[in-house]
Amino acid sequence: MTIHAAGTPENVVLAQHVNGRLRAEARIVAARAFLFRAAGAGIFAALAGIGVGAGAYGWAYLSQYESAAERIAQAMQAALSDVTIKTKGEVTLTDNVLKLDQPVAAPPQTRPDIAQVVAAQSKGEDGNAAVRTTFTVFKAVPYLDGNIVTGWQFKGDEKVPESQYCYFSHPQKFGSDVLTQVNIAINGQVAPQTSSQLNLQQLSKSCIWFDPKKV
Repeated sequence: MTIHAAGTPENVVLAQHVNGRLRAEARIVAARAFLFRAAGAGIFAALAGIGVGAGAYGWAYLSQYESAAERIAQAMQAALSDVTIKTKGEVTLTDNVLKLDQPVAAPPQTRPDIAQVVAAQSKGEDGNAAVRTTFTVFKAVPYLDGNIVTGWQFKGDEKVPESQYCYFSHPQKFGSDVLTQVNIAINGQVAPQTSSQLNLQQLSKSCIWFDPKKV
């Protein structure tokens, strides 16, 4: 509803006063709204700055330890690259002296020096009684549950065995430590057949008789 009043001086002054009051209140509301907007923007900027600063601080903190670890690793690598390790095959113990200058190599497997053994044992303790030295070389070939064994019996320092014999040795029963020995041949001659379970003629083919060409 619109009210039209007469334009008296009093009404004009009242209207101007009311309009001024309304404009003032509008400016106050606008200023208050701007203040709130400015405060919100300031708080947002402050929080964003705090977040960026915290991130930068964390990155710098981690980078500090990473660079320190890298420096330690580089220092250790440089130190180890300059180290020279030298070994020497020598062990020395004072007091109870035990000295190993070089590793002792195992001698190759050879036949015993019979001449030396005979010379050392050719006399008894009284220096008068002669001692006869013999030795036997065994050759074994696996067969069934046992072995076919050939023995070369040498006397003194001879190069050829004095006698040879061949036999088959096997356990009496499975898992037993008691062995049964069956003579096969002596000096290349097959023994008489005494058992129908074993063919001595066939077994003799596995005997290893002395051959000077292969020694």
